[in-house]
Amino acid sequence: MPEPTSTPPPTAAAAPRSLVTGATGYLGGRLVPELLAAGHTVRCLVRDPGRLRDHPWRAEVETVTADVSRPESLRGAFDGVRTAYYLVHSLGTGPDFEARDRDAARAFGAAARAAGVRRIVYLGGLLPAGVPDAELSPHLRSRAEVGRILRASGVPTAELRAAVILGSGSASFEMLRYLTERLPVMVTPSWVNTRIQPIAVRDVLRYLVGAADLPAEVNRSFDLGGPEVLTYRQMMVRYARAAGLRRRLIVPVPVLTPRLSSHWVGLVTPVPNSIAKPLVASLRHEVVCAEHDIARYLPDPPHGLIGFDEAVRLALQRIRDAQVSTRWSSASLPGAPSDPLPTDPSWAGGSLYQDLRERSVAATPQALWRVVEGIGGENGWYSFPLAWALRGWLDRLVGGVGLRRGRRDPAHLRVGDSLDFWRVEEIEPGRLLRLRAEMRLPGLAWLELSVGPASHQDGTAGAVYRQRALFHPHGLAGHAYWWSVAPFHSVVFGGMVRNITEQARSSR
Repeated sequence: MPEPTSTPPPTAAAAPRSLVTGATGYLGGRLVPELLAAGHTVRCLVRDPGRLRDHPWRAEVETVTADVSRPESLRGAFDGVRTAYYLVHSLGTGPDFEARDRDAARAFGAAARAAGVRRIVYLGGLLPAGVPDAELSPHLRSRAEVGRILRASGVPTAELRAAVILGSGSASFEMLRYLTERLPVMVTPSWVNTRIQPIAVRDVLRYLVGAADLPAEVNRSFDLGGPEVLTYRQMMVRYARAAGLRRRLIVPVPVLTPRLSSHWVGLVTPVPNSIAKPLVASLRHEVVCAEHDIARYLPDPPHGLIGFDEAVRLALQRIRDAQVSTRWSSASLPGAPSDPLPTDPSWAGGSLYQDLRERSVAATPQALWRVVEGIGGENGWYSFPLAWALRGWLDRLVGGVGLRRGRRDPAHLRVGDSLDFWRVEEIEPGRLLRLRAEMRLPGLAWLELSVGPASHQDGTAGAVYRQRALFHPHGLAGHAYWWSVAPFHSVVFGGMVRNITEQARSSR
């Protein structure tokens, strides 16, 4: 019998207990903190508890090790649970995924009924009106079957059906993001004219949390959708506008079947083909809400549901605000359900290129920091001066600031200082200097220089220097720019590491 590996604080004993499957996935990882904020005690059912390690809420939840595909492992997992969230499916895991989904749903429903669970909440896919199951994609057909199984389990079930969920990390949103950003001219399949009713992840999470308190007699499906119905083509055009990209030229080609176009999506984007294929196959039919009955129980917020443009803006906000550590480092906590999480798949969150280098130095951290804080201006950039000068000249030719700004103070920096063609975005004295590029670039760029203590093998104290260059490309030109300058990184960035550490060693 599985045992919770942690217990909630005593003050939470009277709170409703919710069991969340799929807590290591896209929606589950965002639902848990929303449930905690709503006063729920949360138990996460996971196959590998270690995958929860990087979630900031890990210490606030109970964890039970079990697998919905193994009915015997579920005994005890539902004890004391009032609401059970079913957020797992076998998307992209082999040809027999429908049978696995079917068996897992039956096991889950039976275990919930035996434990006296009051409600199951399941997130499925929005179904096209009037299309028989036999004509649905295997992905949508399986989602619909799972919903029917759970509703027939004897436990009141709210089956929430959504199409494209707009939020960084959502597979369908990432596919939209990469297709639009990487291809200024697109020869596309005919499904780009399919009408879809997308919904913001914040609204989906609001419905998921609220569904726990639906009346006991409610045992049905609900269509979820945002305030707009758009074709996939319109979504790409509006994404490009929201992301500040040039208008995309989209040319539909009927001969590109869903099967062929799934390989095309897999080639153009980092979304795995095993995921892209079922997503593309589901785009053959229009998926528009046939009803909005959920509003009878969970009324729309006063400001209304979030529209497409605002949902995209929220998903892109972290990059636009230059919060570069939000997605790519577990040091920062997520700020909103639409933001990327450190535990999202590696292909989620948009492209971010980086050049990471590190070197130990026989100098004190203080001596190394003095060199770091004194970088730029008269001191230069410690590598290949001609390359830096040439980059400055080129920047001025295209209307940029070039290297002419220098620095305010020869020894000290503060947030907001201009530093040649950089701007000081963050400084933690003695530890971190983050610079944001203000040169003309097809994207956003940062340079992080950090200092830490280190011990050498002979027992003497020293320091370690870490350097990270980051680039978020803007459209196809951004990707081309990164790869065009990548061959010079070993000379420019490698030289910086060597010369900065050598300067610190010689001046200690």
